[in-house]
Amino acid sequence: MTAGSMLVGSAQQSQPSVLPMGPQRERGASITPAFEGWYKNDDGSFSILVGYYNRNTREPLTIPIGPNNKMEPGDPDQGQPTFFETGRQWGVFVLKVPKDFGTKSIKWTITSNGETQSIPFTLNPGYPITPYKELGMLNEPPVLKFAADGPKFSGPPLSVATTLTGTTGQPVPIQVWATDVKERGKEEGAAMVANLSFHKYRGPGDVKFDPVRVSAKQPGAMVSSNATFSAPGEYWLRVQANDESGEGGGGFQCCWTNAYVKVSVK
Repeated sequence: MTAGSMLVGSAQQSQPSVLPMGPQRERGASITPAFEGWYKNDDGSFSILVGYYNRNTREPLTIPIGPNNKMEPGDPDQGQPTFFETGRQWGVFVLKVPKDFGTKSIKWTITSNGETQSIPFTLNPGYPITPYKELGMLNEPPVLKFAADGPKFSGPPLSVATTLTGTTGQPVPIQVWATDVKERGKEEGAAMVANLSFHKYRGPGDVKFDPVRVSAKQPGAMVSSNATFSAPGEYWLRVQANDESGEGGGGFQCCWTNAYVKVSVK
């Protein structure tokens, strides 16, 4: 499927439906979960790709795991963010479900600024996606490494890519080796630009990135951003890499990469 994902805002709906985007506001608006789609894993299980839309243009929000930010049934914490940036954030986490998941659902509920938005995630037969390869143009997500000889990460975020330590108020360098070579480009020996951005995903304090965005214009190029933390604690950061298809792959659910960096700050 090549359609864009859906934003859903009603717990009563048994199937997802399109939610009008509505006008943005600077502050006081809601956050809506976003169902990007699902894909089958090699072991027969399934992965549901999830994002969100914070309608505020100037109000990022922190919502701890609990009654205002929960998954159900099961553990209310299933890896969702607790820090919500402004605007649309694509495919920031994955829910892995067993091969016998069938017609069951997992519901994500977010309450912000007095408004509750909830969406059930299902294996809706109308929303299969191929996040690791866009079949029309043979496009693939950029590849990220967090050490020159480290493991490769591509596509949806599946685990913590690297763990770092730092001190409050002192910059922590986040170094990333990025490559974006298309299947069609391999035949021509052509490499494409990977555009990286750095994001807070979880953590007790503010995080400032310098720079927030940077481009890797050569295959395997190392780029970096300094992250400075306002308070001690455990943080999760998200590094996103986009190719020329842009944010959210232009609505095709391919090809971009998200990876997590865990930082322990004293």
